[in-house]
Amino acid sequence: VQLVESGGGLVQAGGSLRLSCVASESINNIRAMAWYRQAPRKDRELVAATGIGDSTYYADSVKGRFLVSRDNAKKSLYLEMNSVQPEDTAMYCCAAWVAATMVPDSWGQGTQVTVSA
Repeated sequence: VQLVESGGGLVQAGGSLRLSCVASESINNIRAMAWYRQAPRKDRELVAATGIGDSTYYADSVKGRFLVSRDNAKKSLYLEMNSVQPEDTAMYCCAAWVAATMVPDSWGQGTQVTVSA
């Protein structure tokens, strides 16, 4: 499965942004999908994920501000980012667990999000 992200850009602190990730094929049977981010000189971080039964996970740093959702009909994963802060600046990547693996086995190229103070 190929994943293509979009929606990144430059936003002021306190603003909002919506990221999208479109898959090349059906995601109906994909167990889980997630958004990761990586800022310069920092480790990659799991930001939010959605799995079976619409279960969700959020990193503590984004709880209450970000919302992850998926639309199987549109083969898409979304990340609604609200009240963004400069520390949210990073490359955001979409990932999927297509096979029964411990780590995601499909990754997008990423979309850059830059938050200005």
